[in-house]
Amino acid sequence: MKKAVFPGSFDPFTNGHHSIIERAIPIFDEIIIGIGNNSKKKYLFPLENRIKALEVLYQKQPKVKVQAYEGLTVNFCKSIEANYIVRGLRTAADFEYERTIAQMNNALVPQLETIFFLSHPNLSALSSTVVRDIYVNGGDVKQFLPEGYPIL
Repeated sequence: MKKAVFPGSFDPFTNGHHSIIERAIPIFDEIIIGIGNNSKKKYLFPLENRIKALEVLYQKQPKVKVQAYEGLTVNFCKSIEANYIVRGLRTAADFEYERTIAQMNNALVPQLETIFFLSHPNLSALSSTVVRDIYVNGGDVKQFLPEGYPIL
């Protein structure tokens, strides 16, 4: 079974994230959207809301599951027997950062492979950080979120 983890805080889950999941579905038997939970980090949306929103969004897609975790992503992957990590790349800076993380993850767990998906050009400027900032300052962010995403 080809099981992958798509890790992130997803605060919020954007059209960019959704695009990556949709493109990964045909490749993997199961994709776990792993919501990393760092107790030292302040999130805009509570963990329970992010989990529920993603469960609603993917309720008709049996290959996609949602699960929160704490600690190292590689340990989470080992605990659920996933051999792949899915990551999206928007920019060259993303590549440099993600390459380092992927190489370190592979050093820790050699059977763990990271698969990169390039973002579509129209989504390359989209980030959760920018969407949060727009939202907090009263802007309309619906165009940046998947249709049917119920968090807002």
